[in-house]
Amino acid sequence: MDADFWLERWREGRTHFHQQRVTPLLQKYWPSLELPAGSQVLVPLCGKSLDMLWLAAQGLRVLGSELSQLAVEQFFSENDLQPAIHQSALGCHYVAGDIEIICGDIFHLDAATLNACSGVYDRAALVALPAAMRAHYVGRVYGQLSDQYRGILITLDYPQAEMDGPPFSVQDAEVQTLYAAHSAAKIIDRRDILDKEPKFLAQGVSRLDTVVYRLQRTSSD
Repeated sequence: MDADFWLERWREGRTHFHQQRVTPLLQKYWPSLELPAGSQVLVPLCGKSLDMLWLAAQGLRVLGSELSQLAVEQFFSENDLQPAIHQSALGCHYVAGDIEIICGDIFHLDAATLNACSGVYDRAALVALPAAMRAHYVGRVYGQLSDQYRGILITLDYPQAEMDGPPFSVQDAEVQTLYAAHSAAKIIDRRDILDKEPKFLAQGVSRLDTVVYRLQRTSSD
C-alpha cells in the first residue's frame, strides 16, 4: 500500500473514513490527559478531520500531517479558514490560527518537529497502515515525540480474515508490542460498534470493537 492508494481515494471521493462530526470518544477522554494550554498536538494522517477544530478550541496548537493536498485544501475551505502557505523540506505548510497541516509524507517529519509535540491524537493512522508498516510508523513517529508526550489512540479490533483493510484490525497484543519500547498503552474504553458500521456488516464481519488507549512516554530510549 503506497501513497497513490490514498491519493486516489481522495480524488475519487471514497473517503468513508471521514466523519462529519467531532469524535465523541475524543471529547470524552482527551480532557483526562490534562495537557497544558498551548501544547502542540500531532494528528497523523489527519485528512480533513473536524477533530482538529475541536482540539484547537481546547487551547491547543494542532499539527496535522496529510498526504493529500486535496484533503488539506478541503479542510480549510470547508471550515472558512484562510491559511498562510509556505514550503519547507517537510512539505507544504498550511497555517491558520492554531492549526497547521503539513502536506507531505509523515515519515519525512524531522526529529525537531516531532519532539515539539507533547500530545498526539491517532484515530485514523495506525489502523490505516498494513501490518508490515506499523512498527516503522510507531518507532519513527512516536519514538521521536516529546519525552513527556501523552495521547489518545483509537483502534479497531475485528477478525481480519473476514474483511480486508483498511481500516485494519490491530489487536491489543500488537499494540503492546508496537509501543513497548517507549510508551505505555493502557486501554481506557472498549465497545462493540458493529451495529453502527453497515460496511462491516455487509462484508460479513462477525465482531467489531473500537478500542481507546491512553498513551504516555515511559522512556526516551
